[in-house]
Amino acid sequence: MTTQTDMPALKGAIDAQVEATLERVQALYRQIHQHPELPFEEHETSERLAEALETLGYEVTRGVGGTGVVALFHNGEGPTVMLRGDMDALPIQEATGLAFASTRTAETESGTVPLMHACGHDLHSSCVVGAAAVMAGLKAHWSGTLMLICQPAEEIFGGARAMLDDGLYTRFARPDVILGQHNMPALAGTIGHRAGSTMAACTNLAVTIHGTGGHGSMPAQTVDPVVIAAHVVTRLQTIVSREVPPEETVVVTVGKLAAGTQANIIPHSAELEINVRSFDNALHRQVVDAIERIIRAECEAGRSPTPPEFRVLNETLALHNDPTAVERVRQAHAVHFGETHLYAMPRLNGSEDFPFFGNATEGGFGGEDIPYVYWFIGATPAERWAETPGESVAEKMRHLEMPHSPYYFPGNEVTLRTGIEAMAAGALAYLG
Repeated sequence: MTTQTDMPALKGAIDAQVEATLERVQALYRQIHQHPELPFEEHETSERLAEALETLGYEVTRGVGGTGVVALFHNGEGPTVMLRGDMDALPIQEATGLAFASTRTAETESGTVPLMHACGHDLHSSCVVGAAAVMAGLKAHWSGTLMLICQPAEEIFGGARAMLDDGLYTRFARPDVILGQHNMPALAGTIGHRAGSTMAACTNLAVTIHGTGGHGSMPAQTVDPVVIAAHVVTRLQTIVSREVPPEETVVVTVGKLAAGTQANIIPHSAELEINVRSFDNALHRQVVDAIERIIRAECEAGRSPTPPEFRVLNETLALHNDPTAVERVRQAHAVHFGETHLYAMPRLNGSEDFPFFGNATEGGFGGEDIPYVYWFIGATPAERWAETPGESVAEKMRHLEMPHSPYYFPGNEVTLRTGIEAMAAGALAYLG
């Protein structure tokens, strides 16, 4: 096994391998950035990544879980380490002004939408390819199996389960540890770690409230679903204030409320979409149950002729980093980058489907849970960081563009290099 004492000697070797591959990875990154694709539509993206990994000598399988890619590098006896990157983009009009900015659009049920890699998944998958090149070049220094995942559909929390349901751990290998990363607008060249509770569980719930439509001048002959929906929106806010312990963090947001076509028509139905986030999976389920209970009760109180309909659009688990694994990876990063380049990552209310890979029950693969580490790489250039107000990392990030902004661009050279080195150093902390 590569020990912490071996890591300083490997730093120069990692750096040399990164230098040798960086130009090719940058070109790959720009290709992917310029040609974004929506969840489960990443056909060009996955093919580019698969070809790049095959060129490096990996055993590559395409089409896992739809458009997912799995690449294996067997290098003797030892543990199996899985590195995960995601691939999908967002329906956002890019406003970065980059020479390789996306001008793509896609046809969806809602019509034509612009596409952009506004969350940095192009960066993540490029870093996986970069780390693959580094590890292949350093194969004399480690033994075991490196398992690389290019995952589709993270933005809709669908890709991880799709790959697992397609036999990820039975067709290929069951990893001993899973490593992943995400960019954040922290200082480029730095890495944030957090043990335990790190990212929130999330449920996006669609609800239809039924009424009896009619003329706006004769409300007594109707059941107005707009009034019922209005009571629902107000009452849902009492879940956090009256049903959740004060020490817990829960967010309930009604992000969509749609009903009717004009002022003098009482509609037949109202549509809501509700977003729930929390850091405890059991509490999260209680909150979702409370939402359904309140909506059913308000519909009954409002004389709704038909029970409400509920549909989970997508959902994911809370992300809990394994403390022992976090410490091991953090020490490897400290040796490679230096302590001054590490920061304590604040807990994020954002969500990821990454936890499904480690949760044996929710991931559907059975047996023991698999430890995982998910860290964060900074993406803000030094000059911009220095002029941003605030003392702490969290304070400064509040003033900077975040992922999903049309202006967000994490793919600078420092961040790309850091992401490649962080994945390689993390893998080497385990492979022996």
